[in-house]
This record gives sequence, structure tokens and C-alpha cells, in this order.
Amino acid sequence: MSEIIIRQATFEDRVFIRSVSERTWPSTYGHIISQEQIEFMLDWMYSDKSLAEQFAKGHQFYIAALNGDDIGFCSVSAEPDDDEDNVQKAHKLNKLYVLPSAHGTGAGKALLNKAIEVAKAENSTSIFLQVNKHNNAYTFYLKNGFEKEQEFKFDIGNGFYMDDYVMRLTF
Repeated sequence: MSEIIIRQATFEDRVFIRSVSERTWPSTYGHIISQEQIEFMLDWMYSDKSLAEQFAKGHQFYIAALNGDDIGFCSVSAEPDDDEDNVQKAHKLNKLYVLPSAHGTGAGKALLNKAIEVAKAENSTSIFLQVNKHNNAYTFYLKNGFEKEQEFKFDIGNGFYMDDYVMRLTF
């Protein structure tokens, strides 16, 4: 049985992080959004400048490796909770992608577990995420205990929108 190893990424891993995104987005989103929107979003989220800003803001990236080969990554960050008293702390799972050739290896679950572990270690009461309403990952998150909190259409600029569910796992 192969073991999945999770390690914390650094800014030096940005080429791999962008590469995974470029290789997963066409199959994940190609039937949902236009190629133009995919290219816009990849540049928006994965340019060197954007990744540098994410690292500087405290986003923690983790990379999954199987048999010595990097196959996926996730990103998690502490976020203010929408709770009225603002005492509770939440984390956001910003990104989680595994190469299509590595689907079914358990890497996605291992990365999700790492994000949950980080949130709990930093005393969060929950972890939340956004997932496109038509992304198959929606059922993955349901199976892992997340609940749909709301539906929201996010204006991301350039005439594009993200039509997502916001999902949360409370600890």
C-alpha cells in the first residue's frame, strides 16, 4: 500500500501549485465555465503576484506526495467568522486540487484532513469553503461532513461570476 505524505509548501512551490491548477481546471470546470473564465481565474488566483500575496496573508499551502511524486495541494487560512459576537474563529479551505491521474488515491481526503487539523490546532470552531454548484467535489465534501450553508453568486470581475455553495464543517 502506498503512503501519501503531506508537507507544508513554500513560495518556492508556486510552479507546482500553478501546474496542478492548470492540469485540473479543464476537466473540473471545462463543462461549467468558459475557457476564457478559466484562464482569467487561473491568472487571478495562481500568478506569482497572487500566490505571493496569499502566502504573505498567512495562507498555508500543503502538498500531497504519493511514492515521491507531488500529486496535489490545498490551501487553508484563518478567517473572521460571521458570528455576531465575532468571538468564534473559523478557517477557510481556499483550494484543494489533486491531479486527475491521482484521483482515487486518497490524496484529496488526506489534504482535507490536513486542513481540518490546521484549523483545529489554531482553535477554530469550523472550517468552510466555496465550491461551484456543478463541481463533483460538492458530494466529496458532503461525504466528509460538510453542510451546505448558502448559495452565493460572487462577482469576480471582468464580467465573470463564481456560482457557488458555501459549505461548513463545525467541530
